[in-house]
Amino acid sequence: MLNVSPEVQKAYEIATAARLRAHAPYSRFQVGAAVKVDGIPTAVPGCNVENASFGATICAERVALTQAIAVHGKRALDFLVVVTGEAQSTPPCALCLQVLAEFAGDDTPIYLGNLSGVQHRYLLRELLPVPFRSFKP
Repeated sequence: MLNVSPEVQKAYEIATAARLRAHAPYSRFQVGAAVKVDGIPTAVPGCNVENASFGATICAERVALTQAIAVHGKRALDFLVVVTGEAQSTPPCALCLQVLAEFAGDDTPIYLGNLSGVQHRYLLRELLPVPFRSFKP
């Protein structure tokens, strides 16, 4: 388990709780996420929401990010936490990483955890080394 700041630990707890609300009847792969945005004390939660039309499924990371934007407006991202129930922590998919790149800088930390705690810390650039951007965040 990775030693993290109290702020990241709180976001981990928010993501873990959000994971329990995931709607994953098809994959049974529940994911929780929490995004911490600049100037807001509490991380914003998200969970994956699957759909019978699989293309309409939305990942926890994008739920958290879009909810943060809807509630707080476009702000700099401090970090993202992703929690799964897998033994090995799971990184965001490429689609989520690309959406994050629209709003986060290359140095934005992404913490990956499982039910035991936060396992890894990466920077966005390590998980998505060549993002497509039409502008700099």
